[in-house]
Amino acid sequence: MLRKTYEWMLTIAEKPAAPYVLGAVSFAESSFFPLPPDIMMVPMSLARPDRAWFYAALCTATSVLGGLLGYAIGALLYDTVGHWLFHLYGLEGGAAAFREAYAKYGVWIILLKGVTPIPYKLVTITSGFAGFDFLTFTLLSIITRGARFAIFAALLGRYGPAIKGLLDRHLGLAVALLLATIVGGFAAIKLIY
Repeated sequence: MLRKTYEWMLTIAEKPAAPYVLGAVSFAESSFFPLPPDIMMVPMSLARPDRAWFYAALCTATSVLGGLLGYAIGALLYDTVGHWLFHLYGLEGGAAAFREAYAKYGVWIILLKGVTPIPYKLVTITSGFAGFDFLTFTLLSIITRGARFAIFAALLGRYGPAIKGLLDRHLGLAVALLLATIVGGFAAIKLIY
């Protein structure tokens, strides 16, 4: 099943709708969706290395726009939708501590957590309900999300064939590491807060 999904992702890069799907996943991941856009960006960039930087720019733009939705959820809907999302991820107790940390470390929280496996939606929603400055949040989101996707584009552009070879031989291990990273991100948030 993993192999078929991986091969499907490689072939979807040829389709005109591929960037739209990637953009939608990137947008949703920054506000409510649990899976990162990397699961699409990597295979698509491997299939079309000439478009890796385009995919990085697309993910950056849509991730920032999704982050603005996450900010709005936190600022306007935390008592309903935001609380539900934190409850869904088992983090409602940590949200208050996370909010308090913004008073001192808001800039660093956004910059550091934006490039880590910690789900960015938690940062965007928390930024909203913590009342973090909207323009600063937007600028920091552009920087941190841009850096994250630029690193992927640079690595895939330079080492794409080698990475593809590794994925072709060790897809199961790569997926297991990705899942461990996602679960580790959630666990880190629960442990910290």
